[in-house]
Amino acid sequence: EVEVTESGGGSVQVGGSLQLACVVPLYTRYGCIGWFRQSPGKDRELVAVINRLPEPPMADYADSVKGRFALSRDNAKFTVYLQMNSLTSEDTATYFCAARPIARFNDRCPTSRSEYRIWGRGTQVSVSS
Repeated sequence: EVEVTESGGGSVQVGGSLQLACVVPLYTRYGCIGWFRQSPGKDRELVAVINRLPEPPMADYADSVKGRFALSRDNAKFTVYLQMNSLTSEDTATYFCAARPIARFNDRCPTSRSEYRIWGRGTQVSVSS
């Protein structure tokens, strides 16, 4: 059973933009949706996480992407989006979507990858000069 599916990856030049999408068929089970990324030889690292329940939703970002990346969600489409702007070569990686339940409506979501058990297969983002 596929629980999350990423899309939107591709190749872009430095300074460009991409929007990734994470579709979560069992959306109502998971209050927290996160994006993580992994480059060859490196650990999987946090990009951003969102508690989709409140209005507005609560998002947290890695320092390396603050001000450039933004999360949004469309509850009707069971989808969380990661808008990535001002991309650099350091953003080249495979991007993974992850999901987990949330205990309380207004909790902030965990930022550690070890807290997430539901993962997609990833989508590749390549940024070149």
